Amino acid sequence: MTTKSKLKRLVFAAALAIAVPLGAVAHEATKGPNGGTLVDVEGHHVEFVPSAEELTFYLTGEKDAPIASAGAKVKAIVQNNGKTAQIDLLAVEPNKLIGKLPAPLSTEARVVMTGTLADGHSLLARFETP
Repeated sequence: MTTKSKLKRLVFAAALAIAVPLGAVAHEATKGPNGGTLVDVEGHHVEFVPSAEELTFYLTGEKDAPIASAGAKVKAIVQNNGKTAQIDLLAVEPNKLIGKLPAPLSTEARVVMTGTLADGHSLLARFETP
């Protein structure tokens, strides 16, 4: 492993460590309409629905109205099985963000979703796998 690669992993791990406590600003997680973990982050709802191959996040607002995902610049930082990965999330209309996983999530994985929506609102949500 090169020094640059080690430094990159260290930066991602540090970002995850910093983001995890900040995710505490979100309200307590509940179950969302798509069966995933739902958190409230500054008036936005983010629902996390993982599968073996990908991460899916649904964005909703007041009265569970979909928030457009087009134009969002969002990534997920995944800590899984002792490894940290950064995954760029792609917008899928009307309100989904999807990213491919390098490996299935373990039962102790942690995921931090962070970025900016097209309207300029910042999002930061923390999730743990069940």
